[in-house]
Amino acid sequence: MDGIVTDVAVGVKRGSDELLSSSLYNSPNSSISGMVVTANGNDNKKLRVEDRMDCAPSRVLHIRKLPNEVSETEVIALGLPFGKVTNILMLKGKNQAFLELGSEEAAITMVNYYTAVTPHVRNVPVFIQYSNHKELKTDSALNQRAQAVLQAVTAVQSASTPMSGTAVSECALTPAQSPVLRIIIDNMFYPVTLDVLQQIFTKFGTVLKIITFTKNNQFQALLQFSDPMNAQQAKLALDGQNIYNACCTLRIDFSKLVNLNVKYNNDKSRDYTRPELPAGDGQPAMDPSVTAAFNKDSSLLGTPSGMVSPYSSGGAFSSSLSFGQTGGALSPLSAAAAAAAAAGRVALSGVSHSNSGVLLVSNLNEEMVTPQSLFTLFGVYGDAQRVKILYNKKDSALIQMADGNQAQLAMSHLNGQKMYGKIIRVTLSKHQTVQLPREGLDDQGLTKDFTNSPLHRFKKPGSKNFQNIFPPSATLHLSNIPQTITEEDLKTLFENSGGTVKAFKFFQDHKMALLQMSTVEEAIQALIDLHNYNLGDNHHLRVSFSKSTI
Repeated sequence: MDGIVTDVAVGVKRGSDELLSSSLYNSPNSSISGMVVTANGNDNKKLRVEDRMDCAPSRVLHIRKLPNEVSETEVIALGLPFGKVTNILMLKGKNQAFLELGSEEAAITMVNYYTAVTPHVRNVPVFIQYSNHKELKTDSALNQRAQAVLQAVTAVQSASTPMSGTAVSECALTPAQSPVLRIIIDNMFYPVTLDVLQQIFTKFGTVLKIITFTKNNQFQALLQFSDPMNAQQAKLALDGQNIYNACCTLRIDFSKLVNLNVKYNNDKSRDYTRPELPAGDGQPAMDPSVTAAFNKDSSLLGTPSGMVSPYSSGGAFSSSLSFGQTGGALSPLSAAAAAAAAAGRVALSGVSHSNSGVLLVSNLNEEMVTPQSLFTLFGVYGDAQRVKILYNKKDSALIQMADGNQAQLAMSHLNGQKMYGKIIRVTLSKHQTVQLPREGLDDQGLTKDFTNSPLHRFKKPGSKNFQNIFPPSATLHLSNIPQTITEEDLKTLFENSGGTVKAFKFFQDHKMALLQMSTVEEAIQALIDLHNYNLGDNHHLRVSFSKSTI
C-alpha cells in the first residue's frame, strides 16, 4: 500500500473493524471517501480500542457512536467553540467521523471539556478521543460537500476566538455569543407559531423562553437557550433552512440581549421555566392541560389522524429531515399538516380541528361589524365562503374559509388585531360548516354566502396573491389604479376612511402605489372600506397589506 492511494467509494463494505482499526489507523497512506489520512507511524500492528483511548494528543479527533442521519454541520458544531475546524471526514456507515482542528491546543481543550461534559448530538451521547493521525488531507473532488460545509461556517468561526492551552477556562466553555437568537421568518406562507419554533429549536438544547412579534412588517422571534453553545449550534444548522417546503425561511442572528424578560405565557410569548405566568392583555389564557404539559414535556406538536407527523416525537429529527438533500426544507409537510403543526394544541386536546375551515371571531364591535367587512378582512388570507354573525351574541361571528390551512393563516395573522376599535380574538371553531338560514327565515342580514363572489383572491391556482400574504401593517399596497387618479386623489380617499396618510409613493407604471397610514388599525379600516372601491372606468381598487415601508 505504501505510496499508493486507492479510491474507496462511500458505503463500500469492509471487514467489521478492518476499515477503522487496521487500514485507517495503521497504514501510512489510506484513502476513505476520497480523503487521504497521513499517519504518524509505520507500525502495522492492529490498534486495540483501549490503546486508541491513550493516543498522544493530536489535532485530529475521532468521534464515535454518532446518530443516524447526522450531518457534517452538526459534527463541525461540536468543535466550533474551541477554535477553527479545518477538516472533516464522515464515516456514516460506521456512525463515526474524524474532525481536524486548527491546533493541537484547541483539540486538547475540546477533549478535556468533553471528558467532563458528555457531548450530545440530536440528544444522543457521542464519544470523542484523539486520533492516531496528525492531519487529514482532502481530495477535494471527492469531498466537496464537507468542504462546502466548512466554508459556510467560516463566518461563524471568525466570531469565536480559538482557545489555547490545556486548562479548561470559563471562556473555553462558553462561546462569546449570546444564548439568545434573533429569528426572522422570510416568505411566511404558512403560519409559524411559538410552538412550531419551540419544537424545531429544542433539538439543539433546552429552550427557556420565546418572544414573537412583528417588526418592519416581518414576523420575528427572540429565543433563549440555556447555553450559548446550543444557540451557536442551532444557528449553524438552521440559518437559511425552510420550515416548510419552499417557504418560511429562517434567518438567524445572535441577539445583543443575554436574557429575555417574559411577562406573559400566551400565543405571543412564553417562559418555559415559569408555567404559572398569567396570559395578560386579553390574550387567550393557556389551557391547564397545556401548563401541565410544559411541566412534563415541552413537545406539544402532535400528529392529527391521517396526517404525516411534521417532526418525530423523540429527541431527534425524523429521518426525512436531511439538511441539504430535501431542497433545504426541514420537513416535507403538506399544507394540511403544516396547518396542523401550526395549531400547536392538537396533541393535547385529543381532537384535531385542523381540517375545519371554520373560525370563531369574538370581541367584535357589534355596532359596526357586518358580514361584508369580515369577508373583506379575512379574505386577505384566504377565500371566505360564508360569514355568520351570531344572532344572540352579535359580538361574535363564524367565518368559513375555503380550507383548514387558510383558516390557520387568517387566525395567525388576525388574532389580536384591532378592528373598529376592539381587539378581536380568532380561534378555530368546532363547527365544520356555517349553516345558512332556513329558506324564508329573515336573519336580519347576519348571514351571507360569498361562495360565488368575484372578489376571492386565491381561486386561481398559482395566483401571485399566494406570494404576497403579509401580516397587517400600516403600509398598504394599492393596485389597479387608473392613469387619471392622482396622489392627492388617493390621499383624500384614504383620509376619508378615518385615518391619517403618513406617506405615499407611486410605482413607476403609476398602476400601483404604497400608502402608509399612521397605525395598523387605520390601515385595517382603510382596507375594509376601500378594497374593490370603484375609481371610475371600471377600475376597482385592490388593497392589501405590504411588507415594505416608505
